[in-house]
Amino acid sequence: MAQTVPAAPATLGATVGGNPIIKSKYTADPAAMVQKGTVYLYTGHDEAPARQERYVMNEWLCFSSTDMVNWTEHPVPLKVLDFAWAKGDAWASQVIARNGKFYWYAAVEHGTIPGKSIGVAVADSPTGPFKDARGSALIANNMTTDDKHPWDDIDPTVFIDSKGQAYLFWGNVTCYYAKLKPNMTELDGPIQTVKLPQFTEAPWVHEHNGWYYLSYASQFPEKIVYAMSRSLEGPWEYKGILNEIAGNSNTNHQAIIDFKGQSYFIYHNGSINPDGGSFRRSVCIDNLYYNKDGTMKRVVMTTEGVKAAK
Repeated sequence: MAQTVPAAPATLGATVGGNPIIKSKYTADPAAMVQKGTVYLYTGHDEAPARQERYVMNEWLCFSSTDMVNWTEHPVPLKVLDFAWAKGDAWASQVIARNGKFYWYAAVEHGTIPGKSIGVAVADSPTGPFKDARGSALIANNMTTDDKHPWDDIDPTVFIDSKGQAYLFWGNVTCYYAKLKPNMTELDGPIQTVKLPQFTEAPWVHEHNGWYYLSYASQFPEKIVYAMSRSLEGPWEYKGILNEIAGNSNTNHQAIIDFKGQSYFIYHNGSINPDGGSFRRSVCIDNLYYNKDGTMKRVVMTTEGVKAAK
């Protein structure tokens, strides 16, 4: 009887097919950006020791792909310590391009103002290295007072409309938004709120065929739901569930992009054993489809993942 030879371990950042797309380390809170035929994926990094049920996150990771299946890991482009005013918690983030530069909005624990805050870093390349663009927080907990808990200023998402106006959305329990100045490092007007049913966190804004979509994590454990509008300033019409609870992960966090003629839903679950779960998450990708009226079909989460984009 022939012996079964164990498979060789994957190299750092290598893809061995299917979901999760990265199996060499834990990845969470995905954001993605398309630039010149390449997708850049930015994630948090769950580093909690085995069997410790807590979030340990000190840095963000960057991967790139030209086909959504084979991913290359790049050197760590940004850490909490790159924000001298921050003291911990590399939570959800997003990168966007403008005028030849790349701006990274990230949630961290502030060093002197109690609670979470949002910083912005900048680089000349999608892969960094990134540096603090302000030397101070763009959003701090003492700037928002709708909620009294110290983590309402998290999960930034940013979008630039066809007129060049940039918007920043973020929040936990309350969804906030504000305009950004063209320099992308200052607010341009007051902080406002969006009234959304059962909003928990993780807003993501995207556009498709003249519609704006605001998807977000709802309730807890979290599923992803969404609303639609003809304007980024609303009104937003709630449309229902987009992605169900992601297996054994209490949190859910999404990015939505179009690439080479296909729409993709990027999220995380806790499917890597033996130490997967809500504190050791892993990024997955599945296809996203639209109905004729512009609404989105519910995402089918798969183990197989997506086929290579051509």
